[in-house]
Amino acid sequence: MQLSLTYDAELLAEALDRLEGEFAGLPGFEAEVPGEGRMAAVLAEAAQRLGDNFPYFHPLYAGQMLKPPHPVARAAYALAMRLNPNNHALDGGRASSRMEMEAVREIAAMFGWSRFLGHLTSGGTFANLEALWVAGLMAPGKNVVASEQAHYTHSRISGVLKLPFAAVGTDDRGRMDLAALEAALKGGDVGTVVATLGTTALGAVDPLDRILALRKKYGFRLHVDAAYGGYFRLASNLEGEAQRAFECIEEADSIVVDPHKHGLQPYGCGCILFRDPAMGQWYKHNSPYTYFTSAELHLGEISLECSRAGASAVALWTTQRLLPLMRAGEFAHGLEKGREAALRLHRMIAADPHFVAGQMPQLDIVTWAARAPSREESSRRAQQVFDRAAEQNLHLALAHLPARFFQGSEWPDGDSGVPVTCLRSVLMKPEHLSWVEEIGKRLQRAA
Repeated sequence: MQLSLTYDAELLAEALDRLEGEFAGLPGFEAEVPGEGRMAAVLAEAAQRLGDNFPYFHPLYAGQMLKPPHPVARAAYALAMRLNPNNHALDGGRASSRMEMEAVREIAAMFGWSRFLGHLTSGGTFANLEALWVAGLMAPGKNVVASEQAHYTHSRISGVLKLPFAAVGTDDRGRMDLAALEAALKGGDVGTVVATLGTTALGAVDPLDRILALRKKYGFRLHVDAAYGGYFRLASNLEGEAQRAFECIEEADSIVVDPHKHGLQPYGCGCILFRDPAMGQWYKHNSPYTYFTSAELHLGEISLECSRAGASAVALWTTQRLLPLMRAGEFAHGLEKGREAALRLHRMIAADPHFVAGQMPQLDIVTWAARAPSREESSRRAQQVFDRAAEQNLHLALAHLPARFFQGSEWPDGDSGVPVTCLRSVLMKPEHLSWVEEIGKRLQRAA
């Protein structure tokens, strides 16, 4: 078993002793713990129930975007839970609020920003909500546009915020189609463009450099959803348009990134950043019953969420203290290994007569279809491979994508825009690089 729970416990025990020492001057007391005598039995039952899960921590789990938190993040989160700080205000999370500010500052620096406004959120959905909320206030009544492969959260959030939303088409690699975007911009009613750097299905990277050129011409607000791909700013083995997109990400108006994806953090931990600190004007509010001892600016004054787990900030700060966000560092090497694993798996699939490879992965997500004479038969075979792979403890994912994403298929041309059920693999663990050959062997047996 490779959960490293004993290691986590050893890390945590010493740190807890140190934390207890920080409060040694307080008089002793007996804490009331309802159900104390039954806790072990209930925890044992919970552990048994948790066994009904996919092995997300193992390299043979290569399905969804699930990456194990770093052991130091798990230990730091548990350590902070001894106090259970609330980072809504300095009164509820004094140390953890400052740790959040420092950790977010390092994330902003990764994108090239030294002056900014930003904070952690409960995840990418809420982070994107804040970005579009501000965008709607800046351009009231104007459209929000994103690509057809952008996360569905943007259309949903736009509905919540009562903002008009439109999806624009993509090219055959799942990236925003620039001609389709410009056609939408010519109408004059687009206030915000959402560029995705790492789409959920494909890991596709929208051509940000060319979208920026259109911004100069049409003058819209540009939000970058890098919830999945943001940390690849540090990777040295990207190519072409993906590399160019990350090189100019600092020119965006706002950026979302999820530390609970590639950032080695527990759920939920998202981050919203605004390039202009003046965006704080939209958050102004008055709550005299909550903030009464701190004269300093606190995180509750620049976020829509109220109560937020200070433990998330402590875990992130500790991880970044151990593994700084720098190119050519240990953290960046982990991203590069996932990217290399994806390229190797793609090459293996392209050489296998059972499959039709999708486009060359831009990040660390691989897609492929089952070779068959029809789209319907391909979808059926993909489901079979998915089931048979799971019987060998190889856990993949299924996705429904336009047939045109799989060039070289035998399907009729008229099917090109119709969805086909395909296989998808997310190789985001560094260990995937050393396991990719085994993954390929099990995939061949399943086929």
